[in-house]
Amino acid sequence: MTESKMFDEIDRKIIEILQVNADRSVVDIAEAVGLSHTPCWRRIKRMEDMGLIRSRVVLVDRRMANVPMSVFISVKVPRHTSEWLDTFRKEIQNIPEIVEAYRLTGEKDYLLRTVVPDIDVYDQVYKNLISRIEFSDLSASISMEEMKFTTALPTKYM
Repeated sequence: MTESKMFDEIDRKIIEILQVNADRSVVDIAEAVGLSHTPCWRRIKRMEDMGLIRSRVVLVDRRMANVPMSVFISVKVPRHTSEWLDTFRKEIQNIPEIVEAYRLTGEKDYLLRTVVPDIDVYDQVYKNLISRIEFSDLSASISMEEMKFTTALPTKYM
């Protein structure tokens, strides 16, 4: 059985519910998907054991946490070596303002998303980065408006 066939419509509904509210009780989820408590719990447990459900987290409001500004940092590297990449991975893990990091194809090599309270703190993050790692180019774009943000993945491909 291929991985895409391992999940049925009920599994997809369970995932959709959990992506909206992971704190919802198994009894409520079971009722919403037309199962009794135990089979629903078994499905959730199976998806956790398989690694489909990686963790259950709390989403914190950035403004209330005083990090309302998102700054996207585009990175171009001086050389593509495993040593540089290992150093980069290690260093970005130690900077809590960097909340996402992606390796890219195209003109830029990496894209980092940072959350900061203001431009002064972003400048500290920038100085911290350039003091620890060599870059060919590092440029930033400040988000003016968050037009869409979701942590929920589409389930129709499962």
